[in-house]
Amino acid sequence: MNQRTPLFELHQKTGAKMVSFGGWEMPLHYGSQVEEHHAVRQDAGMFDVSHMARVDLHGNGVRRFLQRLIANDIGKLTVPGKALYTCMLNDQGGVIDDLIVYFLREDWFRIVVNAATRDKDLAWIEDQAGRAPEVKIEPRPDLAMIAVQGPNGRDKACVALGDAANAACAALKPFFATEVDGYFVARTGYTGEDGFEIIMSNDQAPGLWRALQQSGVAPCGLGARDTLRLEAGLNLYGTDMDDHTTPLESGLAWTVAWEPDDRDFIGREALEEQRKQGVRRKLVGLVLLDRGVLRGHQPVMCADDLRGEVTSGTYSPTLGRAIALARVPASVQTGDSCRVEIRGKRLDAKVVKYPFVRHGKSCLPDL
Repeated sequence: MNQRTPLFELHQKTGAKMVSFGGWEMPLHYGSQVEEHHAVRQDAGMFDVSHMARVDLHGNGVRRFLQRLIANDIGKLTVPGKALYTCMLNDQGGVIDDLIVYFLREDWFRIVVNAATRDKDLAWIEDQAGRAPEVKIEPRPDLAMIAVQGPNGRDKACVALGDAANAACAALKPFFATEVDGYFVARTGYTGEDGFEIIMSNDQAPGLWRALQQSGVAPCGLGARDTLRLEAGLNLYGTDMDDHTTPLESGLAWTVAWEPDDRDFIGREALEEQRKQGVRRKLVGLVLLDRGVLRGHQPVMCADDLRGEVTSGTYSPTLGRAIALARVPASVQTGDSCRVEIRGKRLDAKVVKYPFVRHGKSCLPDL
């Protein structure tokens, strides 16, 4: 049976179309996915992301533990509240999950992982923690999470959070978090727009959701979240990367910290060998030049009989055309022409650099 977030009843009352996602009943949309997409690009929208797992790590050895567990350098986190995006890898360098780590105290870090991988992630983390008995792993099912995104999202969220939180939250820099009045507010997101991701107790979530609505923030579902993240060129776990693909072939090489040289993070040896040999495939952006919609697993034909595959694709409401991420041979270059097979037809497309959209504006040159 699917799990439900603390906002489930509110979603139903708002007329949301509910779907199963990662073992949870989640809103797909509240009437119009496209209108919700535009609300985030042009004003402010909010998402129930309580299905994602929040896990607190406690103990004097947490920093040392995380230095081995993740591919990015936890040493970058020196100021309380600072956040770090990273991948957690297996021994072969495959991506177990992508996640955000927050530094709260030297003996307290918080991580947020994907809903569909939460059980796998927790099992892996707990297994690795068996070598670090001083580290306590604490899943937080008592906490909910709401993302508020869009050019006016921060201002409207500050109104909803109240006067006490207003000043502290308004002053937050990107990829920093603060705790005020029981809310853990982070200036992070998954849409390519500015905004907050707010963690709070399950009991607080319905009240904040209503306050955000009263402040003019539009409820948005998973459908808009996917088109927004793809326009922003952000990977989705399970489609654009997984246990069998490495960060180096998933456009995530920037999340791997090679310094210091003696940091022995899990998967490092495999990644170093791949870097030495050269990556054979990489993630690129595609724009469809013909009419049609790009979807995952569609074959991509490049020059010299090189072949790849769409990892995730959609119709971009902002650009008014189909876009995709695709994994192709490493020799394929930005600007190359290619063809995508859609329902037995080969349609013209062009390889482009992503993101496709940032802060509501197209990042693509004239095609």
